[in-house]
Amino acid sequence: MHSALTTALTRIAVREDCDRTTLPPLYDSIDPGALTAVLESNADVTVRFEYEGYRVVIGPDEVTVIDADR
Repeated sequence: MHSALTTALTRIAVREDCDRTTLPPLYDSIDPGALTAVLESNADVTVRFEYEGYRVVIGPDEVTVIDADR
């Protein structure tokens, strides 16, 4: 798993006050393998997706997690 995905999941787990491993599978929302391939293929890419009520934005130098209702 790409380190940016790990960072995003860790931040969500902190907000949910749980261990990252207890979150629902990421593949229920996105294809983590395909996302990793995209992130590793182009350093200038920014991806956005929703996961468990959060918007996740992964860019070249950022990982942002926002409540989806904002």
